[in-house]
Amino acid sequence: MVSDRAQLASELVRTSHALHDNGWVANHDGNVSVRIAENRFLVTPTALSKADIRESWLAVVNSEGEVAEGEARPPSEFALHLGVYAERPDVAAVLHCHPPYATAMACAGQSLTTFLAEAVVSIGTEVPLTEFALPFGEQGAAPIRRLIKDHDALLLDRHGVITAGKDLETALLRMELVEHMAKILTLARAHGGVRALPADVLRPLLEKRRKAGLGGAAERTLLPPDAAVVAAPAPAAELPSAGWAPAGPAPAADAWSGGKTEGACSAVYGAGNIEVADNEQLRSKVEEELSRYRRGE
Repeated sequence: MVSDRAQLASELVRTSHALHDNGWVANHDGNVSVRIAENRFLVTPTALSKADIRESWLAVVNSEGEVAEGEARPPSEFALHLGVYAERPDVAAVLHCHPPYATAMACAGQSLTTFLAEAVVSIGTEVPLTEFALPFGEQGAAPIRRLIKDHDALLLDRHGVITAGKDLETALLRMELVEHMAKILTLARAHGGVRALPADVLRPLLEKRRKAGLGGAAERTLLPPDAAVVAAPAPAAELPSAGWAPAGPAPAADAWSGGKTEGACSAVYGAGNIEVADNEQLRSKVEEELSRYRRGE
């Protein structure tokens, strides 16, 4: 019979491989951890590709970040995970990686507000941006600790993304959702940007989130004060009606027209005795001069 610990180790390895397969990590980037006891965690070891992780290679670490069993060492970024576990006793799994679209937003200094109805239930009304900190020790964990109590996912300023969940599957699905929304948001900008979810749908969605047993952050989710999670794109500024002004001196009579184009062109160039008050009068004058030209006058 497979023990709980062995099962968790197997799930952690599959999660680690999924980060690499999805293109969310490169080199030795990213780390995955799962709680196996009150003061014990399994975590992907330092200096290994997430594609290569095996069950027997996982580090066993205590809540002080010290190796508790074996020789495998945790990554220095495990301090970020410990910050989450310290603030969220309901959390049993933490993922950190660098999915490109969401990481691009984090590196640009942008948070991610939720604009898909289903995502409000799964992840809340926003994925906020942390303050910048080097990702080591308590200094790196501090910005995460300030926000993670009320959120299940965070964008790490100029770094990447961290997600938390009651199990590895939940944390992985939340990472997938953050990257999915970041990609849609990026693509939508070419079409004028995403639009706000109406306030009257937010309240029932948040109530559903609270009742779904998704953890402490879900239970504390509040409706934003402005009752809309995404601002609609501002309408394009209306251009003032352009006044007509001469573009240059009146053209000289040309040989091929026998001089007959001078009157018509003067309407456009502002020459002669034509005075134009607005665009409608301009069109009228041009049509009049063209008619005279066609009649040979």
